[in-house]
Amino acid sequence: MNFTTEKTRRIALFGNKHQDEKSSCIAAVLAGFEARGARIMIEENFAGFLRRRGLIDSCVYELLHRNSPFTADLAVSMGGDGTFLRTAAAIGDRGIPILGINTGHLGFLADVSPERIPEALEAIYNNGQNVVESHSVIAVNCNSDHPLRTFPYALNEVALLKHDNSSLINIRTEINGDLLADYIADGLIVSTPTGSTAYALSVGGPIIAPDSDAFCIAPVAPHSLNVRPFVVKDDVDIRLTVKSRSHRYLLSIDGRSESLSETIEIHLRRARHTVGVVKVEHLKFFDTLRDKMLWGADHRH
Repeated sequence: MNFTTEKTRRIALFGNKHQDEKSSCIAAVLAGFEARGARIMIEENFAGFLRRRGLIDSCVYELLHRNSPFTADLAVSMGGDGTFLRTAAAIGDRGIPILGINTGHLGFLADVSPERIPEALEAIYNNGQNVVESHSVIAVNCNSDHPLRTFPYALNEVALLKHDNSSLINIRTEINGDLLADYIADGLIVSTPTGSTAYALSVGGPIIAPDSDAFCIAPVAPHSLNVRPFVVKDDVDIRLTVKSRSHRYLLSIDGRSESLSETIEIHLRRARHTVGVVKVEHLKFFDTLRDKMLWGADHRH
């Protein structure tokens, strides 16, 4: 699907407030959208950073307050993939596509480099050389009335991890009510195809193409040589039950963590909504693999 925009659009801007050296990139983005008549709304913490650096006049822009409802035609994430995940959490199920400008490091989700900002805006406003990819999301629920403090949707992954001591935890994993395994490990990761190049990759999980209808289940430092990452269709219900010596474990949803009692079971399903990722530089996932991860590169020379 292509994303096109009219002369005046509502732009929601999110960013990393710990990157002073990227001020010129931020100025270029603001100037580019303003020149095209866009109405820019800025996430309040990021706006505070921009004001302190003298990059914006606080009277000119509308602020996006945390947990307040808003509408926009396009969200722009300025930072790395962590900033992109925060932006996706703020967008929720509103269906607002996200353009990621990479002022961080690797940048799988945020893959527009600073020098390509003019080209990216041109692709969105004029020549239509962009693609909106629909990325699946994991919905997180628990078996009790305990309200999760963190946003219960993951674009990358959900991880259940040990904490409080060095002892391993036992994660009983059932798929549609059938036992898959009792993982004795430091933790367990359930990732989307998007998250297959993130935390799951670091524990030996496979890279999964973004349009695949699958989840990857990957143990973290398992106490067994017989378990490997496992790929399953994403139309299932995954039930996770933890036993821990401390009687607690850590639930991490795209890096947003909270401590839970082992009495709380976690249920994972594919969410009803997806996240739209605007791609203007890498139209093919395989290009990103080769460029970002040097996939197949020959280093013998």
